[in-house]
Parts: sequence; structure tokens; C-alpha cells
Amino acid sequence: MNNYTGLSDFTLVGFYSQFKHPALLAVVIFVIFLMTLSGNSLLILLILSDTRLHTPMYFFISQLSLMDMMYISVTVPKTLMDQVLGSHKISAAACGMQMFLYTILASSEFFILALMSYDRYVAICHPLRYPVLMNRRACLHLMSACWFLGSLDGFIFTPITMTSPFCGSREIHHFFCEVPAVIKLSCSGTWLYETLMYICCVPMLLFPVTVISSSYSFILLTVIRMNSAEGRKKALATCSSHMTVVILFYGAAVYTYMLPVSFRTAENDMVVSVFYTILTPLLNPLIYSLRNKNVTEALKKLLGVKTLFQETVK
Repeated sequence: MNNYTGLSDFTLVGFYSQFKHPALLAVVIFVIFLMTLSGNSLLILLILSDTRLHTPMYFFISQLSLMDMMYISVTVPKTLMDQVLGSHKISAAACGMQMFLYTILASSEFFILALMSYDRYVAICHPLRYPVLMNRRACLHLMSACWFLGSLDGFIFTPITMTSPFCGSREIHHFFCEVPAVIKLSCSGTWLYETLMYICCVPMLLFPVTVISSSYSFILLTVIRMNSAEGRKKALATCSSHMTVVILFYGAAVYTYMLPVSFRTAENDMVVSVFYTILTPLLNPLIYSLRNKNVTEALKKLLGVKTLFQETVK
């Protein structure tokens, strides 16, 4: 405690130093960032503009896209600026704000993915009750619950992490202020953090995973009994898209927040974090649009492809 450093700046080590061509890596990340913002913005625009997409499933997809846009905007711009300016410093206040927003958005996304799986379960397994169970009011309440439950993590872990006494090195071996990376610098031990992690966050991960696994298990059983080959194909296509997102996002989160520190390294933590902070927000609009007939038709309508083709034929 003699070397307690108070609220001085932190240093984000990042991952550029591990590559031979850090400038090229920065360009790639910048392109991914622009593609993510463009793809998610376009998906939200399509859902808002096309009345055929005014359904609970697409409402949840638009909320997921909004989260992804905010999610990547919290971490990537700072990483890019560090490389351009050559300064990797971040103030304690900025670090705390980044951690707070990131934690809220990541936790909220856990719950919205579970909500989307429940929505598909009701639509496929109880189609007649779907308009009642997933009406507009119910969707708004469920979405609000996702944001509220997600915000609990931010309000719990950010104060605990940022009020810990930090001794010696202020170097965060990460490219943003993620809770596990910052808490490693604490000189008071991590027992409180680890205890709260298992009391709070593990159930918050296990509950959505349970909802998702149960929903898709019932969906699979229902799909197998379907007489319509077309209906079976459509249901499987929709659910496989959702499962792709779930596996990418939850797999990385389980590694970061549920594995003991002794099983992880700072380098591996950064690589895994790239999956759910940079790659997942990029892939989500591609997964939900390229494999979705309604979305592709809405895009053609927006771009006037059909109209232009008809005029050419005439």
C-alpha cells in the first residue's frame, strides 16, 4: 500500500506491439469499424422503413444492432486514436466511463440474445398464442428488462473496480478498460471481485444460456415433427442464424468471465475480446440480413432494384 498511486492515468498496452505492421492492423480495424456502423445502421433503417419488418423478431434485431453500434464505439475509437497519436494513456475517469458503458452493453446483449431465442420459441412452438404473448407492450417491457438487468453489472462492478487501490504499474494489458484486466492491477487482492463475479455474473450468464438452450431444444423437437418441408427449412435457417451469434458471443464471454485467472493469459484475453467487441458486431448484420429473405427484399425495395429492373424490361 506504500506505492498506492491514487487516480493517476492508466496505460493501455493494446495489441499493436505484437504485430510487425501495426499501422496496417489499425487500417483493418478502422475498416471493420466503418463496416460495422454502416451494416448495423442500414439494418435498423430497413426495419424502421419496411412495414413487413414491424414484428417482434425484427424489433429485437434492431435493438441488437443498436447495442452493437454503441458497443464497438465504446472501445475501438480509443484504440485507433492510441495508434495514430502514439499515446496510450487514459485517465481514471475515462477508463471508468468506458468500463461502465461497455459492461452495461455487454450484459444487456446477453439478455437480448436470450429474449430473441424465447421469441423464436413462442413463434415456432406456439404460433397461435404468439400475437398475444409477444404483443407490442410485452416486447417493450421485455426489452426494458434486458437494459435494466444489463445495467446492474455496470453499477456493481465499475465502482468496485475503480475504487480499488492500484499499486505499482498502471499498465493495463488490454486494448480497453475491461474489468478483469483492470482488477489485476489492484494491490488489495481480487477476492471481492471474484466473489461478486460468481454470485452475480455467473447466474447472469447461466440464466440466459439456460433460456437459450431450452428454447432451441423445444424448437428442434417441434421442427422435427413439422410436416411442411418449407416450414422446417425456414425455422432451421432462422434458428441457425441466432445460434451462430450466440456461440460467438457467449463462448468468448464464458472464457473471459467464468474461467479462473490462472487458466488465462493477457494475450489470450485480448484475442478473445476481439471476437465479441469487434468481430461479433460486424457479423451480426451480415448473419441477420444475408440469410433473411424479408431483409434482402426490403433492401432491394429501398435501393429500387426491382423498379429499375422492371423499367429496363419495359
